[in-house]
Amino acid sequence: MVQGSFDDLGTPLRDVTFVVVDLETTGGSPVDCGITEVGAVKVRGGEVLGEFQTLVNPGAPIPPFISVLTGITNAMVAESPRIASVLPAFLEFAAGTVLVAHNARFDVSFLKAAALAVDAPWPGFPVVDTVHLARQLVTRDEAPNHKLSSLARIFRAETTPDHRALHDARATVDVLHGLIARVGTLGVHSLEELSAYTSRVTPEQRRKRHLSDNLPGQPGVYVFSDERGRTLYVGTSVDIRARVRSYFTASEKRTRMGEMVRLAAKVTPIVCATTLEAQVRELRLIASAKPPYNRRSRHPEKAVWVKLTDEPYPRLSVVRDVREDAAHYIGPFASRRTAEDAVAAVHEVLPLRQCTERLTARAKPSACALADLGRCGAPCTGQQSRDAYADIAAIAAGALSGDGRAVIAALRHRMAELAAAERFEEAGVVRDRTSALVAGLARVQRFAPLARSPELVAARPAIAGGWEVVVVRYGRLAGSTITSRGADPRPAIEALRASAEVVAAPVAPAPAALPDETDKVLAWLETPGVRIVELDGEWSCPVGGASRDRADVTAPLPSVTLGA
Repeated sequence: MVQGSFDDLGTPLRDVTFVVVDLETTGGSPVDCGITEVGAVKVRGGEVLGEFQTLVNPGAPIPPFISVLTGITNAMVAESPRIASVLPAFLEFAAGTVLVAHNARFDVSFLKAAALAVDAPWPGFPVVDTVHLARQLVTRDEAPNHKLSSLARIFRAETTPDHRALHDARATVDVLHGLIARVGTLGVHSLEELSAYTSRVTPEQRRKRHLSDNLPGQPGVYVFSDERGRTLYVGTSVDIRARVRSYFTASEKRTRMGEMVRLAAKVTPIVCATTLEAQVRELRLIASAKPPYNRRSRHPEKAVWVKLTDEPYPRLSVVRDVREDAAHYIGPFASRRTAEDAVAAVHEVLPLRQCTERLTARAKPSACALADLGRCGAPCTGQQSRDAYADIAAIAAGALSGDGRAVIAALRHRMAELAAAERFEEAGVVRDRTSALVAGLARVQRFAPLARSPELVAARPAIAGGWEVVVVRYGRLAGSTITSRGADPRPAIEALRASAEVVAAPVAPAPAALPDETDKVLAWLETPGVRIVELDGEWSCPVGGASRDRADVTAPLPSVTLGA
């Protein structure tokens, strides 16, 4: 018997028992109208298994126009049973089947209202609507409309519908079989596919649903590739098979994904122990394969840093890599433009030099356009003494190395000044630049401790019991596992540590992973319930860290003067 929920692989239509039902009523609303006749036909695999038919006393007069339409009169139903007697018999006849009706919403709404009226539980039948299917499969060239009488002619129904319940149900059976034959040529062979059928799903998508047939119903990563083996798209899911199947149904509405499916020839599953491992594997695969149908994170290696150079008169520079030097770094930033906004924010309140020349401690005064505008405090311009510039550089170094409160406060005051002068566009520019700076400061303050830690082992309770354990080395996920429920987790943790990836120490504060990966790791570590099992290193953030400033960078602050 077919139940209200089905196996993920689908229920073949040849094995489904349908009950095709039709009702005659006293009007169009189940709120104030009653049922006058019930007709139903039970079929499976094209064979009729039984029929159900009875007139019903609606408990109220049948309107004359309804009698003219259906031929059912008050005299005909006077001695007929009430719905309280009919409904249990119908529910027993239809138990464990799939209901089918032409305009199913109408018939099912009356049946549900009757069940409610007689205090009978509604079984929650799966429902197939032949009107819905016909709208997808029968064109206007074939029929002027999708009425049962029109469809009965197209599919050569043996019974002509005449607004009597059993006759109309018999005609609907033939229409159902005709519609099933049509969708069968489009690759629809299961009840789930029939119920969700829409013409928005192309025949090419339907034909390729077999790509999901042997995939595991486990969490992990799935990789679509074309006939040449080129990676087209990478995704993650808690159930690989169910997620991949959705690409071949109406639930997938993205045009790009439809195009991707047409090119796909293979789906490769990668089962992962934890959701974090799946997320990280997805990021790494996207970064290495550059799939054309993944919109995000295709070029994480293009992240940049802002560097306060290590020279006699330091300046800010946007760089690709963190080097082993005495410079100060913040970031990484997703784009050069964002990094340049952060640099511009610092220049708003600190007169650091902006030229690219490498100056010596004996630099002599020279002509400089930025100096003429009062925007460069390098000693070579004559605007600042060496000691004054050293103070400015120290403030910048302090901001980039942990405590940016003074710089952020000065930027807030600058925004307040511009807003008070009604220079709102300029204030908005400063706000956006400040946001970029704060984001870079917050990120480096979160990244740096992990980037300097040789190993961190953490665990949190797994949903199904046991522990979800991860090993992080220098900010890179080196391994993960889920321990058995009720078992001592320590042997599994030690085995994981022994088998985890060996990670070379990076140049901190850059982690030994792509920035997006370290973000994922940190997000996992910061979830409630996570416990630190082992830590070789130090995991902390500065008290005056930038994370607290991210939500209120526009809040006004008192006047602050820097580097005077």
